[in-house]
Amino acid sequence: MPPKEPPRRRVPGPARPRNGASGSGRPGARPPARRPRPAAGSTTRRSTAPRSLRLGSPRPRLRLVSLGLTLVMLAFVARLLQVQAVDASAYAAKAEKNRYQEYTVAAERGEITDRNGVALATSVDAHNITADPKLFTPEESKAPDAPQQAAALLAPILGKDVDELVKKLSAPESRYTVLAYRQTPQVWKQIKDLKSVFAEKAYEDKLKGGPGANVLAGVLQVPTTKRVYPNGDLAAGILGFVSADGKGGGGLESQLNKELAGEDGKIRYAQAGGRRVPTAGGSEIPAVPGSDIELTIDRDIQWAAQKAISDQVAESKADRGYVIVQNTKTGELLAMANAPGYDPNDLSQATSAQLGNAALQDVYEPGSTSKVMSIAAVLEEGAATPGTHVTVPNRLHRGDRLFKDDVDHPTWYLTLNGVLAKSSNIGTILATGQLGKTQAESNQVLYDYLRKFGLGKKTGLGYPGESPGLLAHPKDWSTSQQYTIPFGQGLSINAVQAASVYSTVANGGVRVAPTLVRGTKGSDGRFTPAEAPEENRVVSEKTAKTLATMLESVVDDREGTGTKAAIPGYRVAGKTGTANRVDPERGVYKGYTASFAGFAPADNPQVTVYCAIQNPTKGSYFGGQICGPIYKKVMEFALKTLQTPPSGSEPPRLPVSFKPGE
Repeated sequence: MPPKEPPRRRVPGPARPRNGASGSGRPGARPPARRPRPAAGSTTRRSTAPRSLRLGSPRPRLRLVSLGLTLVMLAFVARLLQVQAVDASAYAAKAEKNRYQEYTVAAERGEITDRNGVALATSVDAHNITADPKLFTPEESKAPDAPQQAAALLAPILGKDVDELVKKLSAPESRYTVLAYRQTPQVWKQIKDLKSVFAEKAYEDKLKGGPGANVLAGVLQVPTTKRVYPNGDLAAGILGFVSADGKGGGGLESQLNKELAGEDGKIRYAQAGGRRVPTAGGSEIPAVPGSDIELTIDRDIQWAAQKAISDQVAESKADRGYVIVQNTKTGELLAMANAPGYDPNDLSQATSAQLGNAALQDVYEPGSTSKVMSIAAVLEEGAATPGTHVTVPNRLHRGDRLFKDDVDHPTWYLTLNGVLAKSSNIGTILATGQLGKTQAESNQVLYDYLRKFGLGKKTGLGYPGESPGLLAHPKDWSTSQQYTIPFGQGLSINAVQAASVYSTVANGGVRVAPTLVRGTKGSDGRFTPAEAPEENRVVSEKTAKTLATMLESVVDDREGTGTKAAIPGYRVAGKTGTANRVDPERGVYKGYTASFAGFAPADNPQVTVYCAIQNPTKGSYFGGQICGPIYKKVMEFALKTLQTPPSGSEPPRLPVSFKPGE
């Protein structure tokens, strides 16, 4: 055991100063630090004088912090000045753009009615289904695949492709996209019901602490209108259709689009979360409705014409057919029917060939219905009279061809009236050869009359896609054309031109340009009549009346070719036509064009009806056989509809033939 250290004795020292006085006598001096005692057995030497610990001054640190805070505050102030003063208008505009939505309000399209005010084309309420793509981002919708989910829900309702909808909904840089145009109120109701279901689920999910995802919040709608055609395919060739963007895509809808469309308006409002904020203000420029168009068409007569031609085209297994009904005095078209037609309410079922108006766009060689113009020229020029004798051989050699009639026959001894009644090609060639001293002079005279009747130029309707037909200048007629044009081959017309020729004869020799529009009714309700059609005299009234009498022989005389067009109680004037048809695809003659044209009552003409059927392949192909009955059906219906009284006299029955030597 180490020896015990003897106890230390306390050595008396100077007394500890009081009240902070140091031993040195200086006020406030620190007392000397007490050195620690070394541990027992330690051999460490005591250090000499101890080092004092001094704390740094806080002032430099405070200055640095103050400077940093000052710089930060200056940056905030500068940014605030930029936002609120320098760039205030730009930021305000951005805020407005994101907050406010602006949409075009489509003007209500004007109605198209028949002459009695019956709607043929009208507009009903509809909805453009739109979306705000920003609301389909994961941040806004709270769902990572909101576009895909929404597209899957909407595609079967809208009838759209899922991928197409996903593409439209996945464009967050845009705040507006149209998912589907002009949907019915029923479609929007389905979508609205779905939106309500998803909004309720999102609310319940949020109450439970979930994200509250709603993938349909950004689906919206803009009110608009949809074009409908109450009568289905009736007069579709005339009316045309309206495309998906609301513009006329064909027919009168295209031709008169400016009048029908009106002026679109605009609406601007604040929105948040896909909902309109009614208290945030907005602006609206109301749309101006389009004008209503009143046509010359009579819906009932149009229906009768369309049914008659559709039935016959189907029965004859023909390519197509047309029927034109015209007021002989005013030039107004009462019907313009095409078969086959299409339903403008559902264009998906229509072919491109059906979407036009064949009665104005098809051109074809008219055949014997054209002979009325040749005979009119002969009568007007005084080259012959209805009783002039014309000896018609079975064959006639002219130029480089041998001409014949539609049937083989012995030599016919016909009057000029008989030439028209029996529709003799050879007789017509012989008669028109008397129009001039030379064949060239005869050609020029005939050409001038054909032009005055309206051939080789448009009808004046201004209809889109209308063809003027083909009528070459006489100097360009081939050797054969000099003799085929008089009986309707070697020139081309459309159906309305053909009807106008017969209306000219019925109207005392004055051609009144065909019309389809009676007038317009503006948004103020005022009716503005259409401009009066152009009129010009083609032949004298005497010639026209003589022709009308001669045309009666075609229908009334037992030797005529148009007996199937006779109508009990009415005197009927008409002419048959059977022409070789040029195949539009191959450019060669193939099949026939059957036709019939005429007017009634012959003693006081009121209505012209023209019918043509292209390439009938079943049954007869003669115009008198398949178009004569159509003429009768449509003419009877039109006369009753217009309350036209029966004829008050019997036809004069001009002689058709003569005996040799008389």
